Amino acid sequence: MERKQTAYLRSMEPVLVGQYNLLKVDRKVDFGFYLDDGKDGILLPKRFAPRDLRKGDEIKVFVYHDSDNRLVATTQTPLGVVGEIVRLKAVAVTRQGAFLDWGLMKDLFVPASKQLGGMRVGGEYLVKLYIDEMTGRVAATEKIDQLLSNDELTVKEMDLVDLVVYRPSELGYVMIINNRHTGVLHSNEVFRDLKPGDRMQGFVKRILEGNKIDLVLGKPGFQKVEDESAKILRLLEENNGYLPYHDKSDPEDIYAFFGMSKKAFKMTTGNLYKQRKIAFTKTGIQRLEDDSTGPEPGSVG
Repeated sequence: MERKQTAYLRSMEPVLVGQYNLLKVDRKVDFGFYLDDGKDGILLPKRFAPRDLRKGDEIKVFVYHDSDNRLVATTQTPLGVVGEIVRLKAVAVTRQGAFLDWGLMKDLFVPASKQLGGMRVGGEYLVKLYIDEMTGRVAATEKIDQLLSNDELTVKEMDLVDLVVYRPSELGYVMIINNRHTGVLHSNEVFRDLKPGDRMQGFVKRILEGNKIDLVLGKPGFQKVEDESAKILRLLEENNGYLPYHDKSDPEDIYAFFGMSKKAFKMTTGNLYKQRKIAFTKTGIQRLEDDSTGPEPGSVG
């Protein structure tokens, strides 16, 4: 009884357009189900309804406007919800704006005034979803810079965050943090090719003066923090002082074993070689003894 009452109260909360909502089935009709929104109801078309759906059931749906400007519910999964920044493909272009495929029956509109340099059919664009104040519909904008700020941070060091690749930079990549801040993912933390719109998880490594943020991919609880030199020396120790990786090794193989880019691997092994801690062989790298009694750097094993 208590569970049903709680569910009813949830269904009476305001319906959020462009978001997921938990709504109760109010009535069934030939073409679907009307979900309780405290008014006339929101239609969930029959083709998107589970076969066993019944009156009184609760169902999680995404709510948006159809072509006739009526609120409609769907169990389809959109590629983004209001507030998110996503990469979407343009499927049509008019003088008024462009239409992007966001995984639903009705395409997402980007007004011409919200585009940076014009869109073309087939192009992929990084946009933020928002509610248009005039129409109340979900729309998208390419003008993201003005929507991002580090003035008042909502994250702290070691926080797990959602990241979207924004653009390359001299240091690595500028990343969008939780759809509201920006930070830098440095080149030595990047182990694969990235392009704007790629999504991933990471954590805040440190916050610098001026609220500048350095980022690391992965989860802080599962990623041991150690510099690349210490990591390579440790792995050599764990593998009898030899590893079959070198400057001709496949970047994917290096990343899979060391968790670092090939560029970082080459720079680090180069420094270790200069410090006479390792030697290069034809087939890999060999750790040198601390007393330097091992093979001379550059010798072939």
